Amino acid sequence: MEKIRFDTLDASSPALLEASVTLIVNAFGNPERYSAERVMRELRSDDTPFYRQFFVASEAGRIVAVGGVKAADWASHTHILYLSAVAPESRGKGIGRSLIKARIEWLEKNFNHGRILVSATKTRRFRDLGFVEIRNSNVEGRHLLLRRF
Repeated sequence: MEKIRFDTLDASSPALLEASVTLIVNAFGNPERYSAERVMRELRSDDTPFYRQFFVASEAGRIVAVGGVKAADWASHTHILYLSAVAPESRGKGIGRSLIKARIEWLEKNFNHGRILVSATKTRRFRDLGFVEIRNSNVEGRHLLLRRF
């Protein structure tokens, strides 16, 4: 088995964009909320002064996971982990956890301090990485978690 490689997404590559969009759309299975057009806009966005950075995990030249981080436009020094997806056949191998770690490391390298927010149904992996659940944040089975750095 080839090693999993983590990189920032090259949004200028049509093939990488298409593979990433397909993975995210299929993972969420909610075409009204996560249409291919909306996901493509998110992946290609360059909304300065706010940033969006996406990371991809690849194995044998194929995208097996995607995850983004963006600046919250409503709070300074606040970053949001979002649009995280792992291909079904690649789940259970620690790829999702490694993708979270890669985004945290990128934030800590590029920003002196801040807070990271994420909404998740499965909170254990985030708690293991230093996130705490915000009290009374459970909405439709999703919990809001926070990590300061």
